[in-house]
Amino acid sequence: MQDGDNPLRSLPQVQRLLEMPSATSLCAEFGRAAVTQALRDTLQELREQIGAGALVGAPDAPAVVAHSALKLAARHRRGLRRTINATGILLHTNLGRAPLAAEAIAAVAEVAAGYCNLEFDLATGQRGSRTQALEALLIELTTAEAALAVNNGAAAILLALSALSHGGEVIVSRGELVEIGGGFRVPDVIRQGGARLVEVGATNKTRLEDYRAAIGPGTRVLLKVHQSNFRTIGFTSATSIAELAGLAREHDLALVADLGSGLLHETPDGAEPTLRQALLDGADLVTCSGDKLLGGPQAGLILGRKALVDRLRDHPLLRAVRLDKMSLAALEATLRLHRDMPERIPVRRMLAQTEAVLKERAERLQALVGGGALERTEAFAGGGALPEERIASWALTLQSRITVEEAAGLLRSGDPAVIARINEGRLLLDMLAVADGDLAELGAALRAAVIR
Repeated sequence: MQDGDNPLRSLPQVQRLLEMPSATSLCAEFGRAAVTQALRDTLQELREQIGAGALVGAPDAPAVVAHSALKLAARHRRGLRRTINATGILLHTNLGRAPLAAEAIAAVAEVAAGYCNLEFDLATGQRGSRTQALEALLIELTTAEAALAVNNGAAAILLALSALSHGGEVIVSRGELVEIGGGFRVPDVIRQGGARLVEVGATNKTRLEDYRAAIGPGTRVLLKVHQSNFRTIGFTSATSIAELAGLAREHDLALVADLGSGLLHETPDGAEPTLRQALLDGADLVTCSGDKLLGGPQAGLILGRKALVDRLRDHPLLRAVRLDKMSLAALEATLRLHRDMPERIPVRRMLAQTEAVLKERAERLQALVGGGALERTEAFAGGGALPEERIASWALTLQSRITVEEAAGLLRSGDPAVIARINEGRLLLDMLAVADGDLAELGAALRAAVIR
């Protein structure tokens, strides 16, 4: 091969590429240094391909810039980005659980943009408590004597057990030794809290006498655990919080009840216990998550007797599990909405949607994509909340020019990413967690990736 025929000599120089209008636009968006590096990387790849005989002839300068633009876009695409949840699972743990209310988003933006009085008392000019405002709202909403907030539900249980049972025993029903998302297991948390687990009863039945028989000199806590995302049905029985509270009083023990979902307002069927009811039934401490039925950010709430909450407040572990300023702002705004305008909390609003509303939304999506069939579906609250409650919903089901798995993958790769549901070889777009404002983008994504 003569030098003039060598495709390597035809590759454009980086400086020439940078002078092109398309590269200038990329510099304005990504910065000159990043664009220069992307061009160099692209040219090096082309040299390797030509040298290996995988490429005959060198691409022209516009093609090199275009390929570099794809590299830049991929490099600058955020790992954590917006998705459209069309799974029919409202509190989808893998998708961030509860969407925040507009007021909570505004509160986060305000404190994130600059300084705030995180641990500064504006009235006295002295150091203050970062959770003081939250605690007052939680007390007002639940009638608890005292309250505390940490960074998630598991941390709330861990802190409670570390402060109240370290070196002693915690009694739990075998039917409540659950594992939930991410490998979180109740026995592991008890051990991390420095206590010894004492299992009582059977998987399907645990009676008050089982707890009574297990109490000994080393017993510190009776623990009642929400079963989260499963239920034991059939020949079953469980001991109530009220029964356990009486037993705890007899033996001067602490009763800790983990309610998981953080329900403040009763559901129509009353199947899920509220935080207030658990306290009224006699639980000394009640723990829950903030990003499930409460509808706020990831957080763990601890409510109950002031003497016990104060012990948690003084425990060294508290600093390791405290909330940051943005989560605090979002949680405070969410609690204010629960007090004043609960209908503005997205999770409550979405759970209250009627079948007619969901069907009409599916019909609008069908019109936007110009195809597909409507299907009545069963949706779920998710996140371990309301595990027995099936929500009547509607979905658009689509036939694809490619396999269902390939279509789902293409939807996930979009911007925003679309997360659909695959059911019996069909692609379903459930409307329960799809906002009206998402329909235009969702329709465009489906037209591009799925519709024949």
